[in-house]
Amino acid sequence: MIRLVQSSQRVFDRLNAVMALLSGIAILVAGLVLTWEVIGRYFLSIPSDWQDELSTFLLIGATFASAAWTQARRGHVAIDALGEVLPPAWDRARRRVADLLSCLFCGYFTLKATQLLLEAWDEGQTTPSAWGAPLWIPYGCMSVGMAMLTVQLLLQVVRK
Repeated sequence: MIRLVQSSQRVFDRLNAVMALLSGIAILVAGLVLTWEVIGRYFLSIPSDWQDELSTFLLIGATFASAAWTQARRGHVAIDALGEVLPPAWDRARRRVADLLSCLFCGYFTLKATQLLLEAWDEGQTTPSAWGAPLWIPYGCMSVGMAMLTVQLLLQVVRK
């Protein structure tokens, strides 16, 4: 069982690294798009409305795609004060319970995001702007990112 978890974690680490790289690229592209928006709107008098939506979609994708990579490094906000005062065995138990509860919450969030994704896909939902970007894109990013975060948390729970 331990070998399976370790092997799964190694494979998942590679996937997380790819997603983190793609997230970095998405953030870079969002920055470039917003820079173009400022230049176009204020210096060249080119009106547009697609930049805000595109950058929002890119940032949503980057946030959710990198969540599991961040969790694997325990980079999310945490309360370390308890870890300093609790005995090591209690702190490990506290982390395990926190990981389990987080896993349950993220699993529920994944389910709800996937329901939104399927609904947006089936109904052809789009944003209300002139661009009319399909809403399955951010919902898909949410679903995949939260599913990956749930798997990462599950691997952390069973690894200890």
